[in-house]
Amino acid sequence: MKTTGRIRTLDMVFAFLGGCVLLFIIAPLAGMFLKTSFMEIGEVASDTQVSNSIWITLAISMSATLLFAFLSVPFAWMLARKKFRGRKLVNGIIDLPIVIPHTAAGIAILGIVSRGTFLGEAADKAGFSFVGHPLGIGLAMAFVSLPFLINAARDGFEAVPERLEKAALNLGATPLKVFLTISLPLAWRNILSGGIMMFARGMSEFGAVIIIAYHPMTTPVLIYDRFGAFGLSYARPVAVLFILVSLAFFIALRFISKRNQKDA
Repeated sequence: MKTTGRIRTLDMVFAFLGGCVLLFIIAPLAGMFLKTSFMEIGEVASDTQVSNSIWITLAISMSATLLFAFLSVPFAWMLARKKFRGRKLVNGIIDLPIVIPHTAAGIAILGIVSRGTFLGEAADKAGFSFVGHPLGIGLAMAFVSLPFLINAARDGFEAVPERLEKAALNLGATPLKVFLTISLPLAWRNILSGGIMMFARGMSEFGAVIIIAYHPMTTPVLIYDRFGAFGLSYARPVAVLFILVSLAFFIALRFISKRNQKDA
């Protein structure tokens, strides 16, 4: 009985601590929503500048996620399956964008896409500049969010039984066919989850993006612009609308993910 009582006391303490954490997360968001009327949300929703910034943000983040998923998923499989010297160093490098300040990340990206650099010169010859261009914004978003996809995909491939791949190889399947028919389908849940996190992190990015492009404005940059120019009352409705749209997309993608898991 004494042990049971101690467990209940510990559970209550942990529940209280958890409640404090949840309150810390919910209170600022709830305060922002309570101070914003439906009329204000409707007004900013009909504002062309706001709606354009939201669509730009979603489109660029999704495009960057899909492009870098094509590049990163095979790399994640290699990290999960191949043992090579410097593997831990490579994994550490992958996590670097999460650690460094995002304004510093933006400056780092700017250093390889501005004029006078190899990519900058190639863009000039193609008739555009990464700076102030959706492609530059996409690179900034991808840089800070890519670790979520790679790490999730690597963990997914590590969870795939290696004996299944070896059995398929022994039966005459090519390595590419094994990857496409065994490794990829079995790791799909993790890859999709990592892709969703990359998309969500990319569309919320501000620090790296504003270094690369103030225009065209993504929604985080627009919120900052309106706050600086007009104050909190003008920035808050845009922030609330963007949170609602982000949550809608995030929930929809999670629902698709769960549905795919059930089908699998």
